[in-house]
Amino acid sequence: MKRVLTFGTFDEFHPGHEFYLREAKKYGNELIVVVARNSTVKEIKGKYPLNDELTRLAIIQNLDYVDEATLGHEGDKYAIIEELKPNVICLGYDQHHFTDNLKTILNQRGLNPEIVRLEAFEPDIYKSSILRKQNNHILSDDE
Repeated sequence: MKRVLTFGTFDEFHPGHEFYLREAKKYGNELIVVVARNSTVKEIKGKYPLNDELTRLAIIQNLDYVDEATLGHEGDKYAIIEELKPNVICLGYDQHHFTDNLKTILNQRGLNPEIVRLEAFEPDIYKSSILRKQNNHILSDDE
């Protein structure tokens, strides 16, 4: 069994997220998705997600092509990788937090997964920050 691990916030799930997860699934038999904790999103993006972590987790858990979904750790962000021991880690094109020196950090912990950075799917359209701005603009135009 070849285990693939991905990570993300997945706030306002959109076709770019779906593309990312479906592409990751192609790298193995089992796709495990780690959904970012609210506190981690705040740390990385400077604000909390629109949807709480349990709502975002439930959305990912209900996808038929995801074999398992879990919340990340609030402390050691790499501990979940040690626990799940993936063969492959698929990163999104724009995921850069906690990925600098990822290979070295994991090797120091006795792990040696293949690390793949996936291509974007129409990033000028399907990126959460762009979609959020468009939605806010539409809402403000209707007022």
